[in-house]
Amino acid sequence: MPIAEPAKTTKPQRWSKLPWLAVALAVLAVAVAVLVLELTPLHLRSTAPGMPRLLVERFEDLSGTATSAAVTSGLTQEVIGQLAKFKDIVVIEATEPGEAKELPRFILAGSVSLSADAFRLRVRFINRSDGSVLWANSYDGGMDVGKLIEAQTDIARNVATSLAQTYGVIFQADASTHVDNPPDDWAAYSCTLSYYAYRVDLDAKSYPAVRACLEKAVERFPNYATGWGLLSQTYIDGIRFRYPFDAASAASIERALAAARRAVSLDPLNIRGLQAEMLALYLGGEIEAALAVGKQAMAINPNDTELVGEYGYRLALAGHWDEGCPLVAEVRERNPGPLSYYESALALCSYFRGDNAQAVMWVRKVSAPDNANYHAIAAAIFGESGHGAEADRERAWLEQNAPGLIENAREEISMRLARHQDVEFFLGSLRKAGLSVSD
Repeated sequence: MPIAEPAKTTKPQRWSKLPWLAVALAVLAVAVAVLVLELTPLHLRSTAPGMPRLLVERFEDLSGTATSAAVTSGLTQEVIGQLAKFKDIVVIEATEPGEAKELPRFILAGSVSLSADAFRLRVRFINRSDGSVLWANSYDGGMDVGKLIEAQTDIARNVATSLAQTYGVIFQADASTHVDNPPDDWAAYSCTLSYYAYRVDLDAKSYPAVRACLEKAVERFPNYATGWGLLSQTYIDGIRFRYPFDAASAASIERALAAARRAVSLDPLNIRGLQAEMLALYLGGEIEAALAVGKQAMAINPNDTELVGEYGYRLALAGHWDEGCPLVAEVRERNPGPLSYYESALALCSYFRGDNAQAVMWVRKVSAPDNANYHAIAAAIFGESGHGAEADRERAWLEQNAPGLIENAREEISMRLARHQDVEFFLGSLRKAGLSVSD
């Protein structure tokens, strides 16, 4: 009996539809975090950054049979194993229901009941400080012997992804948490929250503070693998998005790659570090090496939607459109974070497949008013599809706000698109939009 869909599903939301207070606090935390990291005396600082601690209680067996006990134990262990693949949280296993050796910030509790041919898992994600239930769901699976283990694994992956993915339940809970007089370990962790808030719409104004915050975090915690991985990605953004105010900085592929490899050397299973290494290698022109790193990271944690989206995007841009685009489409449905980033990718997927109507539909959804790359994608799509007025609007924006991108269009596009024919097609579409792009 195949596994049923979860009884309750959540569609991804535009970040603007998530609680605005969560975003505001996450961005505000940058300045507080930098100040705390700078002012805390060395002898008062802890040796590791604070990360969310999640206690997974042994799920309760409601049926009380030998079979139900085995299913309950299997589900508990599978959920713990899938959660442990996410390196931005600390997973603690309780030895008895309600028992924990350390006080966590969050608790995951659940119960399992069996019928004649199926089981149901009900789970609750609880804020330990006040007992509030932040998330709950139920999952059904069949008792067919051949598919029971597969069903348990699939359910555990769904639970782990919902909670621990980059923009999942845990992130949203912490992004809306205000800590008075935060210790420096929380300050370092808050830098990661601020980075993810910045990544939603690639806000150029918050970029310098986010990068400075992460630099302070890894200076204070030199063994913080996730911090090094995210710092590498800020360096990468300085290269691929060419923020005007960052033009004079020492942004380089070498610096980004060094930070990424520092993360991986500290923790070879750290997905943020591997993701950064993939991106740095790709932008440095080492396409096959980049995709190999991405494939390695996917094998470690295929539930990490942030990684899946970036790997799928790199595959697509490398010319593997039929392989990469479905991964991006899947992530857009599962990750409530930077939807515009995925929608721009899906716009390119449709554009390079010759489906102009679908490309126009996707690019009209993109909301990133200050990002020149998104405007260039829109200009090419509108130019190719014959939407003259919209192409003129994008051309005017680029000429006024990003003349350097147009002057160096071939170099910029070649850094992203691996195949010569894709580069030439894109340049031709920019010309159709009225942009003066050199041969």
